[in-house]
Amino acid sequence: MNINELKAVLQNAGVVGAGGAGFPSYAKLNENADTIILNCAECEPLLKLHRQVMQVYAREILTALETVREAVNAQQVIIAIKPSYKKAVDAVKAQLEDFPLTKIGFLPEVYPAGDEVVTIYETTGRVVPAGKLPISVGVTVFNVETMLNAYKAITEGAGVTHKYITVTGEVKNPITLRVPLGITVGEVLKLAGGTTIEDYTLINGGPMTGNIVSESSVITKTSNAILVMPNDQYIVKKRRSDAKVSLKRAMSACCQCRMCTELCPRNLLGHPIEPSKFMRSLSSGTATDTKAYLGTFFCSACGLCEMYSCFQGLSPRSLISIMKGELRKGGIAIPEAKEAPVKSEREGRYILKSRLTARLGLTKYNFPALLSEKEYKPKTVKLLLSQHIGAPATTVCKVGDTVKTGDVIATATDGALSVAINASIDGKVKEVNSKYVIIAAK
Repeated sequence: MNINELKAVLQNAGVVGAGGAGFPSYAKLNENADTIILNCAECEPLLKLHRQVMQVYAREILTALETVREAVNAQQVIIAIKPSYKKAVDAVKAQLEDFPLTKIGFLPEVYPAGDEVVTIYETTGRVVPAGKLPISVGVTVFNVETMLNAYKAITEGAGVTHKYITVTGEVKNPITLRVPLGITVGEVLKLAGGTTIEDYTLINGGPMTGNIVSESSVITKTSNAILVMPNDQYIVKKRRSDAKVSLKRAMSACCQCRMCTELCPRNLLGHPIEPSKFMRSLSSGTATDTKAYLGTFFCSACGLCEMYSCFQGLSPRSLISIMKGELRKGGIAIPEAKEAPVKSEREGRYILKSRLTARLGLTKYNFPALLSEKEYKPKTVKLLLSQHIGAPATTVCKVGDTVKTGDVIATATDGALSVAINASIDGKVKEVNSKYVIIAAK
């Protein structure tokens, strides 16, 4: 399968990054890549699904990676994984004989080893220049579930219809599930046995980068976890912080200890992001240090600065995100960054995942959350037309249409970064608009 054929398969099957921003996978295929990396770092506390899926589907995932490697004519495939994921590592090792250009690249047991810029450095020694994409150093990165979806698209012509998701925290049965896209968070909670407390907050994603959602929110291609947390839990309080209050607290309490910068993973790789200088300029109420503001473009939003580093409990990451948004609104372009060496003290400033988990008060929620592939048939699904970076898909169905699981209900928008959307259940189309399609089961 050549690169253009593979691009068409992935785009038509709706394959995107199964986590994060959901970058369309077809658009990552590039003949300038000499290395393909599978990111199985899964370094946020409590998340389980990638290592669990890898353990069960190692051969399928390695097969998809080999297809990608051949299509772009890359020289090698690296499975980036942590040694502690022993069952997943063993599953990969059992298949390596049949994939001679694939090898394992062990990652340190730290956060954020899964930041693709960090993953690339740890496994290849290459530094992605600030503001550039991984392909600038000849690398393309995919995650585990993305490659499983790619395998199904390549071998079966199957579109993406389901999502693996870990449900944990204050639930009766912490579990990793495979559910149809478009079901509600409330349904997912019921599948985990319901909650163990009455007053709680729901977080879609990991404790470091996830967002607060409601029970009526729906599962999309990028949903990796639903965390049920008490309202007074630290990660909940940080997400509910008011930006104006956070700014005032920065003005009154930031002592310029520089811990946010000293532990910043991107700064340690030589990128010009210095949260401490940004906080100093912001809290002074002046805009004279333009480098500090422009440097926010190079923040990865990993959250270490405000969730771990700052002993004053300030919110550099949140304020940086607001600043980046304002700069973009103002039409400010990402500046060219000067190259800088990786800092010699970098390894001494690793943040152990176990220590981060404890600092966040999450150790008691670190359940196995075993994988279950029991089929769930919802009464209705609400499929968003925009589940990824880029343009929403264009609907090709109408109210009253009968559809089967996998049928294309929206195609990739012509001339745009876009992918198809597939029906996740058998049923009848009940509503179609510019934002979503609702299907009711037969």
